[in-house]
Amino acid sequence: MGEIFLILSFSLFLSAFCRKINLPVVIGQLAVGIILGPAILNWLHSADEIAILAELGVIFLMFLAGLESDINLLKRNIKPAATVAICGVLIPLISFAFLGHLLGYQFNQSFFLGIVFAATSVSITVEVLNEYKALKSDAGATILGAAVVDDILAVLILSFFISSIGIQSTNGLSLALPIQILLELLFIIFIYLLARYLAFYLLRLANRLPVYAASTMFSIMLCLGLAYAAELVGMSDVIGAFFAGVIVSQSQAAKEIETRVSTIAYVIFIPIFFASIGLNMSFDGLSKNLILIIGMTLLAVITKIVPAALAAKGFGFKTKEALLIGSGMISRGEMALIVLQIGLSAQLLEQASYSSLVIVIILTTLIAPFMIKWCLKNQA
Repeated sequence: MGEIFLILSFSLFLSAFCRKINLPVVIGQLAVGIILGPAILNWLHSADEIAILAELGVIFLMFLAGLESDINLLKRNIKPAATVAICGVLIPLISFAFLGHLLGYQFNQSFFLGIVFAATSVSITVEVLNEYKALKSDAGATILGAAVVDDILAVLILSFFISSIGIQSTNGLSLALPIQILLELLFIIFIYLLARYLAFYLLRLANRLPVYAASTMFSIMLCLGLAYAAELVGMSDVIGAFFAGVIVSQSQAAKEIETRVSTIAYVIFIPIFFASIGLNMSFDGLSKNLILIIGMTLLAVITKIVPAALAAKGFGFKTKEALLIGSGMISRGEMALIVLQIGLSAQLLEQASYSSLVIVIILTTLIAPFMIKWCLKNQA
């Protein structure tokens, strides 16, 4: 309990401080983990209890993003979103694989390095867009759509890699790529059928139950259930949570559910999630590998923002909107950290390289909100 007390206490004051000096609140919450963790005070470390609460935080965050999404806006922007995602996966994959080759890595290590930086974590972007009321825009819908496609592509590439070299996946299974694709297609079909034929009836039924906030309870059950189902088929759980939010957003009780879930999520779980990212940061080996870390961070930013912005520009977005979309794809966050952990356990990376890559991932996560805010400010 002491760890949770520290995280929430620091989050409260650092969030208020960031708001006071006109910075995104998420910067303060990320700073909590950096200050309390191994990087500075060394009071807290990643633990199972924090990891579980953090996982719930990112699930609720993406569920709320789905709740606040305009389904028609998402449909309208599916083509630019898919193009942004494909460009935003392939360019970092090729660039970092080539960098690994230049650094003398073996082929498997180089390709794995590319996979680490191919994935995008949209949780930071969602939080900043939501804070500045920009989630319900064409750019916001494109970023959300691109994040879903990006995640599917990254998981498929990782699955192919895992199958080809015979290491274990995050859920302990090593699935053949055709089976992986089939399972993900079945999951998408299941989501569609659930949204079209069943979800609204269940929500109405839940609303009639003599239980306090029954529709909210059912919505959370749906969110966690779809998150778990997504994980079972090899996708990220946040994709299931996002689709659950999109489904619930079509119901009459959506506003009430959003208010109640937001209260639960933003008071406890979401601050813990962002703090948990900062807990992964350590300055070990920083001075020794400083030039490499700076170079890789710049490459990580450029290989997301440039191809994503150019792809968006090709679909008629204005330059400032295109830059916002590109900035929204920069953060690697928890997705890259999970992939990195797989590589460490499979001995594709040395511990020294692992520490440097964690720093690069955290830096992209810290840079993203500043870039997004700058783009939003220049749009106004």
